[in-house]
Amino acid sequence: MPRQELARFLRDRRNALRPPETGADRRTPGLRREEVAALAHMSVDYYTRLEQARGPRPSPTILEGLSRAFDLTRAERSHLFRLAGALAPPARNAPRTVRPHVAAMLERLPGTAAIVTDAAYDVVARTPLAEALLGLDGGTNLARRRFLGEGRSYESTSAEEFGHVVVARLRRAADRYPHDARLTALLTDLHAGSEEFRRIWRTRPVHAPGHRTKTVRHPEAGTLHLNCDVLLVPEDDQEVVLITADPGSPSSRALSRLA
Repeated sequence: MPRQELARFLRDRRNALRPPETGADRRTPGLRREEVAALAHMSVDYYTRLEQARGPRPSPTILEGLSRAFDLTRAERSHLFRLAGALAPPARNAPRTVRPHVAAMLERLPGTAAIVTDAAYDVVARTPLAEALLGLDGGTNLARRRFLGEGRSYESTSAEEFGHVVVARLRRAADRYPHDARLTALLTDLHAGSEEFRRIWRTRPVHAPGHRTKTVRHPEAGTLHLNCDVLLVPEDDQEVVLITADPGSPSSRALSRLA
């Protein structure tokens, strides 16, 4: 455990916190050690030793208390646990809201079919072109569409590969969010309703997001040769999928007509 780095992180976060409005003259920025210790439900002596790089390895309970006291983001919480030589316990539920900067990025891509999916493959944001290309609505779940036939779907050369991609990601999500009721219900429905899903699940597939190509037969645009590229939003366990065609190709012109 890098005690000096952990101590520096704690001091920096304490100094960055806004002190309570007590009316008293405070000569130092941030909170006092005793105030942080009270917020984290730990002794002042223990917290002081951590800040001075003299403390023992903090337990997950102590780290969770410090995370709440400092109001850490998900990324900062994970960093705190790493500094303490521990793995951060998963959040109870998978994040399903889209960060403003991610939503703003989609607005700057009017000529691109782009979607954002959460850890359970709910489509949580999309561009208008993605709606027209993929037949999306506000409640689309790509795992349900792929394995249970819910919603519109078009013939694609990558359907089999995408099935393995979906199962690999859902397996990771099940490990990270074992208490997420919506994810549990989704997995129950998929196991009950799809023999293909059960078969792929048993193989424990592993897949890393990246670049894929596929051919889609769209009822209006015809046969499209498309590129799929994935950008990660790791702090929320979400993926931004950009679906494009090669510039100047017939598929690109067909996408322009759909936009």
